[in-house]
Amino acid sequence: SYRLPPVASASLSIPAAKEMPVASHVEQMIEGPDGARQRVLVHLGESPLSWLRARGRLSERHFVAGDTLRADWERAGLGARVTMRWDAAPTTGGRRGPGRAIDPTLAQMAARERFDGAIRAAGPGLADILWRVACAGEGLAAAEKALGWPSRAGKLVLTLALDRVADWYRVP
Repeated sequence: SYRLPPVASASLSIPAAKEMPVASHVEQMIEGPDGARQRVLVHLGESPLSWLRARGRLSERHFVAGDTLRADWERAGLGARVTMRWDAAPTTGGRRGPGRAIDPTLAQMAARERFDGAIRAAGPGLADILWRVACAGEGLAAAEKALGWPSRAGKLVLTLALDRVADWYRVP
């Protein structure tokens, strides 16, 4: 692989970009294990699973299972689209009828099958919080609130779901 010499790479940097502050943390109020509310800084680039793992609240096996599920969800293209699709328009159809559907790539189809299998393995009562935390990036407290669950119930249910998904993905 080719690398730019230090002088060339330094000349390509943009000084204005270095001066602009970039928010990497936000301040949030959370409820601690003792029920007391506390103010914490949350890293924006850290997933809820990474946050739980870094604080010893999630095993390596569960983290790998959740991260694999998220990766399959992203590879399958199941997330909301925020930009226009730039792939080719259908060659037939229009006013005469529906066009031929564009075939997804084999990698997308395989990821979708793995994702669907993992969600089925988690089960209907556990898949909700699993998807919210692992794929949608919702915090545990926000997921509990959205599902109408009591505080600290989500961690137990998430752990059960991740255990089933780890078995499905054959994570040691």
